[in-house]
Amino acid sequence: MGIKDVARQADVSLGTVSNVLNRPEIVAEPTRQRVLDVIDALGYVRSEGARQLRGFTSRLVAVLVLDLANPFFTALAAGVEQAAGEADLGIMVGTAGRGPADEARHLSLITSHQIRGAVLAAGEGAGRTVAAFRRNDVPFVIADQNAPQLGACSVGIDDVAGGRAAVHHLLQQGHRSIGYVSGPDRLQQVRDRRRGAAIAVGLAGLPATVLRDLLCPALTVSAGKDAGHRILGLAQRPTAVFCANDLLALGVLQALYEAGLRVPDDIAVMGYDDIEFAASAVVPLTSVRRPAVALGREAGRLLLQDTAEGSGHSGHEHAHVVLQPELVVRRSTMRTTTR
Repeated sequence: MGIKDVARQADVSLGTVSNVLNRPEIVAEPTRQRVLDVIDALGYVRSEGARQLRGFTSRLVAVLVLDLANPFFTALAAGVEQAAGEADLGIMVGTAGRGPADEARHLSLITSHQIRGAVLAAGEGAGRTVAAFRRNDVPFVIADQNAPQLGACSVGIDDVAGGRAAVHHLLQQGHRSIGYVSGPDRLQQVRDRRRGAAIAVGLAGLPATVLRDLLCPALTVSAGKDAGHRILGLAQRPTAVFCANDLLALGVLQALYEAGLRVPDDIAVMGYDDIEFAASAVVPLTSVRRPAVALGREAGRLLLQDTAEGSGHSGHEHAHVVLQPELVVRRSTMRTTTR
């Protein structure tokens, strides 16, 4: 199946197909979608590299993450690089899961470069990407997601335990009104942290209303700052805020600091991930540490093990590793005065 077949079936020029794969932003949305639908239906890839993957001649491993602006994912990629380096391999890193155009471009790059395999940490986009990789015989490991249902090796973190530890700590500090600043609910990690938080409240014998949800469209500093402004506008503010990641927490801290509130005396703030910036925030941030480098290193190790045995080898059994998070207590949740 070649590019001419795609162009003929989509009723476009060869140049248009090339632009969809390489510069999708210059192609009109209806045309781009029509070409992507044909690519999907035909199972087209740009080179014969995918057929050679079983030879494992490539010296590169791909790492596709949800958001390279989040330091957690750069640390995860560093862990994959450590595992790859021990096998004298290199890595290429990209952002995935943002839509069909990204998927087609990454898949095309991976197959044309004869990548040995991929570590996928693409959040909610993993399912579609997995289907495309499997269709094109590209070996892969799922990272940052407990996903035995996807039929591949996976390495995740017990975010239910992490959410439980976070809210248990806040309850121990005497808080009985806790805001959960979350990201998109479609993310399993966000849902798991919320579930762990609810478990902690239940185990303490408290009503579910102790937790109050403040939804955010993204896991970013700007979304956290917006949530902070919403908290400031509440008639009855929570006494503590548990954020689904540290970027959200840093944004909340900014909003509270600009409004003149004292953290943690007026309101406590907790993050999640324990990225490098958490400890150096204006008020050092209590967080739940997720071992990002270890996660990436383990995912890389499993990918190398899988491909060394041969992708789809009859003797290979998929491994599903779950790492444990760790509560790291800092000043942002430790009261210095009595209410």
